[in-house]
Amino acid sequence: MPFAAGGMREVASGRHWDRRQLWNEVARRQARNIAAGVIPGDRVMLLADNTLEFIAELLAAWRCGACTCPADAGLTQFELDNLAATAEPRIIVVTGKGNTPAKASAPIIASNDAPPSDSILPSRMRPDDDALILFTSGSTGQPKGVVHTHRSLMARWYSLRATLGVETYERTLCLLPMFFGHGLICNSLFPLLSGCELHLGPAFTPQVLAGIGRYIDEHRITALSSVPALWRVALRLAAPPKGGSLKRLHCGSAPLSRDLWFKAQEWGSAPLVNTYGLTETASWVGGSLGCGEPADGLIGRGWSGEFRVFRSLDPAGPVEEIQCPPGETGYVFMQTPALMRGYYRRDDLTNAVVRAGWLYSGDMGSIDDRGLLTLGGRAIDEINKGGLKVQPQDIENVATSFPGVTDACAFPFDDALFGQNIGVALVFAEGAAGSIAALYAHMESHLSKHKIPARWYALDALPRTNRGKIHRPTVASVCAGMTPLDIRGGSK
Repeated sequence: MPFAAGGMREVASGRHWDRRQLWNEVARRQARNIAAGVIPGDRVMLLADNTLEFIAELLAAWRCGACTCPADAGLTQFELDNLAATAEPRIIVVTGKGNTPAKASAPIIASNDAPPSDSILPSRMRPDDDALILFTSGSTGQPKGVVHTHRSLMARWYSLRATLGVETYERTLCLLPMFFGHGLICNSLFPLLSGCELHLGPAFTPQVLAGIGRYIDEHRITALSSVPALWRVALRLAAPPKGGSLKRLHCGSAPLSRDLWFKAQEWGSAPLVNTYGLTETASWVGGSLGCGEPADGLIGRGWSGEFRVFRSLDPAGPVEEIQCPPGETGYVFMQTPALMRGYYRRDDLTNAVVRAGWLYSGDMGSIDDRGLLTLGGRAIDEINKGGLKVQPQDIENVATSFPGVTDACAFPFDDALFGQNIGVALVFAEGAAGSIAALYAHMESHLSKHKIPARWYALDALPRTNRGKIHRPTVASVCAGMTPLDIRGGSK
């Protein structure tokens, strides 16, 4: 691999490995794996935690020629058993705290149970071998695993070097989980394997987020990536950094509103790049770098590949007939050399989203006459209100632009007249729940009449996945057992 790893530090513990120690730790784990029978083509399941050991285990498995399968150590034993039964790993390695499978046939090994090694063994990696399987859904059913080869991962890192440079990421902070693409591939491995220093913090931990401004100043952090949910916590709990070391912020994995975009930039005193990508594209395939002022849904340009918006879900026809003209909303497709090899043992799923060399993103969007992509929401989230199509993100962007609303989720509910109607769950800042009448007026002045929610709810916090994303069915289920707000009276 033509990359030279830098050093690493843990935010919570303060533990630090320089690059020499990192490779020593990799070497002893590589020797242990080989002694355990790991050979090229095997899979090694890593129970992921944001630790130094996790990175060492991943690199050691790669040097054995094996494919790594990171899994959230916060899953239940039942869920981990299901993933292990699908991945069929040679060994399962615990890299931090959390649960372990109960019924897996593979041996479970603690990361530090590796004897010292006097020499670095040769690498058995090959560019077109599977490197990574990231499970994106199905921990309780049939798992869907995205498979990347070493070649597709290196294509992503080379493209980021060419587009973003390396100096900005000299000391990069990761507060995202290591078991999904954004946190692992782009926020962590891109800077680390470019020779930069990686600082690893526990994901979505309020205690750590509360002191993150001080940590940035103390360690002169130059870059960090994030998801919108992280900023909703950090802006409430954390004093901003004062040292001026931050050069760039990134945000991705979920829609970023214009209002939150501006607030995050102000907090960090650094430009924020709204990034766009899927696990299937090895995360960041494009972003807003150099694309002007923040705007709801603005993505920008592709960084190594191309975005196109089609009127049809079949992009194989004549481009002039199926490609949307500037400004018209359609289905967002993308091409990139960092495209996944496919879904693990699921050619049916692969063929459903990869068509004529283009990957269907599942998003709706438009490309303007400058070539900038703007997203309008997920096609699967679209609400059909009596034949009128509504994107929940439109409602959420307007709601969270109102002072006092810190989070929002719009969702459909069954309606005898329209088939579907719109509900919205709101999280208010302390003392702001009484402003519901003013919020309603704000929504009326910014949204078409058919987009105004029919039911409004107040929650202390929105249910989110372990990746910080809103899970609309869960929000809808929670609200179904509640009494809606009295919009006319402006109270609960």
